[in-house]
Amino acid sequence: MDLQQFNQLSRAQAQALLQPCVHIPNWIEALIQQRPFSSTDQLFDYAVKQAKEWRWAEIAEALAQHPRIGEHKAAAELSAKEQNFSTHEQSQLGADAALQQALYQGNLDYEHKFGHIFLIRAAGRTGQEMLLELQRRLGNTTQQEQHEVQQQLTEIAVLRLKQEIQ
Repeated sequence: MDLQQFNQLSRAQAQALLQPCVHIPNWIEALIQQRPFSSTDQLFDYAVKQAKEWRWAEIAEALAQHPRIGEHKAAAELSAKEQNFSTHEQSQLGADAALQQALYQGNLDYEHKFGHIFLIRAAGRTGQEMLLELQRRLGNTTQQEQHEVQQQLTEIAVLRLKQEIQ
């Protein structure tokens, strides 16, 4: 979809388009309210700016909508579009059984420590790179990790937005 089409969508249509990017209603509403955008750069910059306003409770709720890294199936509650995003984003994982097992164990350790799934922008990263990041982030404090999760969720949301609006 091009920017002009996005600017002209009804509120309901725009919500339906934006929801698969990230499940944060305030972010979706802010983007809808700010229309019309004069350029895609303006839209994407505004999306990043609004993401800086996210509160941890909103982020934690959005995390519940993401599959774990290495999960072959997204959560049943996800739309087909969200499942396609997830499958495409994690396509670099490959079928390496040792890597899959290391990611699985790392996810368990991470969830035990932080109380939520490990989130990383998988697009453009190899499975080994994601594993190394997971291992590094296990050394974070809760505050450091919440900051990293917000950054990663922002990257995912904007990447998905860029795939929707060109």
